[in-house]
Amino acid sequence: MYKIKDIIPLLEELAPLAYAEDFDNVGLLVGNLETETTGILVCHDALESVIEEAIAKNCNLIVCFHPILFSGLKKITGKNYVERAVIKAIQNNIAIYAVHTALDNHPEGVNKIFGNALGLINTKILIPKENHIRKLVTFTVAENVEKVRNALFEAGAGTIGNYKNCSFTSSGKGTYLGDESCNPVIGNRFELVDADEIKIEVTFEKQLESKILKTLFENHIYEEVAYEITVLQNKHQNIGMGLIGELEKPMNEKEFLLFVKEKMQCDAIRHSDFIGIPIKKVALLGGAGSFAIANAISAGANVFLTADLKYHQFYEAEKQIILADIGHFESERYTKNYIVDFLRKKILNFAIILSEENTIPVKYL
Repeated sequence: MYKIKDIIPLLEELAPLAYAEDFDNVGLLVGNLETETTGILVCHDALESVIEEAIAKNCNLIVCFHPILFSGLKKITGKNYVERAVIKAIQNNIAIYAVHTALDNHPEGVNKIFGNALGLINTKILIPKENHIRKLVTFTVAENVEKVRNALFEAGAGTIGNYKNCSFTSSGKGTYLGDESCNPVIGNRFELVDADEIKIEVTFEKQLESKILKTLFENHIYEEVAYEITVLQNKHQNIGMGLIGELEKPMNEKEFLLFVKEKMQCDAIRHSDFIGIPIKKVALLGGAGSFAIANAISAGANVFLTADLKYHQFYEAEKQIILADIGHFESERYTKNYIVDFLRKKILNFAIILSEENTIPVKYL
């Protein structure tokens, strides 16, 4: 039997919480880590009707895309849809876990799923994530370098794009003078030691920091390990918002939007003026993506597919690009299917159920 705390590492593998945007509210929102899990229901929005579905299907863990708790609650009285869902979940001992932008920013997440549905090739991240890469600098003696460096690689450090085991080493002189409480590996107490040392530099993703430091301390021979961690300005090219890619064959504008409408099962698509260009290069961002219009134009996209565009934002196309609002849910349509498939591969012979509730709030005549 799995407890919720046993499921969470898999969910963090699916969507590392460190990938989420700062404004977001992801992870375990409701529930106790020690609760034994009877089944997992995967949904888009954890509304009250979804909680009822979980009860009916004997699932006490709901994995949702959008967090039902986004901003703080000062009272829980059932006066709105959020409070009613939370009350019903707590009353029935049902846990809720949200992935949202942690999966948005994942290289195989929301936007890759969206792009795959349209058959895009040569894809890359539209807005690479900033302030996510860290650099570790440490110092040791030559005979300890290989052990420390290889252990750090094994822990996940030293990956840059498509390259692994990346590091830089340089030689220098290190000095130290220990007091009466020290137990130095090289030299003695009260002795000024002037040692030949090697500086090791490796980068890593910020969610690995505790693991990297634990590895460093376990494999370093010094009693006191000297190290530095800095946040790099480099953008992480494989993590971030949106996607840009190409169609295998160009389409005309109307043909392309009808293709999108069919593939993403849209009831309607709102778009800016056609500008008489073949569609070859496609930018997209699942959910509300108006903030990425300039990025799509800068990337040379012929069209930008997203959702929740306001009236005046369509003017920002400036006859350089076609802006298309395909609907918020529609742009994220296949996300819950992806989550179910991922979990079923990780947890065998266990109830992992795709929600049948229609939680789309927007309707069309």
